Parts: sequence; C-alpha cells; structure tokens
Amino acid sequence: MDLASHLDAFRTGWEARVGDATAAMIADDLVALRDTGILDRAARAGDRLPPADHLVDAFGRPFDLAGLVAAGPVVITFYRGGWCPYCNLELRAYQAALPEILAAGGTLVAISPELPDHSLSTAEKNDLTFPVLSDVGGGFADALGIRFALSQTVQPFYEKAGHALPSRNGDGLWALPIPATFVVERGGGIALSSVEPDYRRRLEPAAAIAALQRLARPAAA
Repeated sequence: MDLASHLDAFRTGWEARVGDATAAMIADDLVALRDTGILDRAARAGDRLPPADHLVDAFGRPFDLAGLVAAGPVVITFYRGGWCPYCNLELRAYQAALPEILAAGGTLVAISPELPDHSLSTAEKNDLTFPVLSDVGGGFADALGIRFALSQTVQPFYEKAGHALPSRNGDGLWALPIPATFVVERGGGIALSSVEPDYRRRLEPAAAIAALQRLARPAAA
C-alpha cells in the first residue's frame, strides 16, 4: 500500500468513530484554512531555503541544517506532532523509503514544533533512524510561510483530545505548521515544494525520491 492508502484507511476508521458532526467540523475547518490564502504565502519550488538557526535535535542539541544542505540534497518534511496519527503514518513511510532516499543521493530530516522530549518519543515509537528535529517557537515554519494559528472552532476539540499544544510545543500558542515536504538541492534551492493545508494528505515518498533522482542527473549539454 502507498502512503495515501494508509492515510485514507485511517481517515475512514476515524470518521466512523467520531461521527458525522465532528468529521464535518474538521473538514470545514480545513477548507477555511485553505481559504486564508496560506498556500500563497508558502515557499515554492525555485525559492531559497530560509535560515534555520534555532533547530535542535531530539536531545536538545543545535542542529546545523545549513551544513547538511551545503553537503548535498535534503528532504525536509514538516509534521504536526507525535500525537497526530497521520503524521506517524507519514514518518513510518519515509523511514521505509530511507534506503532509496540515500541511494538517490539525499538525506532526510523531519521537523515539528514539539519540544525535544516529544521528538525523541516520536523517533523511538516509530523506530526512526533519521534526524527528528524541533522548531520550538516555529521560526523556521514561519519563514517558510507554513505556520498558522488554530481556529477557535477546533481548539476545544484538540484540548479535549489531550493535545495541549501550547505546553506540548513550549511556546504558549495554539499554532502548527501545515504538513509540508521540501526537496532542497545542494546549496539551498528548493527543487520541490509540497504544502497541503489538509493534514490528511501527504506527499508520497516516491515523489520526493523522484525529485532527488532528477537532481542527480547530469545537466543537458
């Protein structure tokens, strides 16, 4: 099964559990988010990757993303948090694809706004062997134009579900990045940008691998 099939299967089961009213509330909120124009603000292919000076790894250590990008192509995928089942499905799919990503000349990092302790738990829970980073305060997501404030409609739903984002992310805010995956060429140019306000949809790892393979091809004479 591809990633989309796993995501759709989870969504079908989730909607059956929560009922039509809750499913409709979430769907309507996602449409409203798209209508804010967030996609118009998000980084696109052809843009330069902005500085990421405050990323830390799952142990709280500074992470040099600029140095990684200087060394070669990087797949950067933003997820909402380890509490999000769609994100865990995505992370496991990218872990399964990691040998192909490496074979195509790339490296892989995943980024969320969660505090490092939660990032570590996510990495351990999903047996991830690539760096899982924390963008505490959301500065990098802001620079990429993918961070938003959750609406008053859905905040109570998240709180009731136990997802206390202001404390879990350590910034006091009800804010998240929309799921996004960027394939960045050596030096920092964004070769592929997949930004999706509907968190139930994600970029297939195969698409990121194909972008890496295109970058590895010699330029036409």
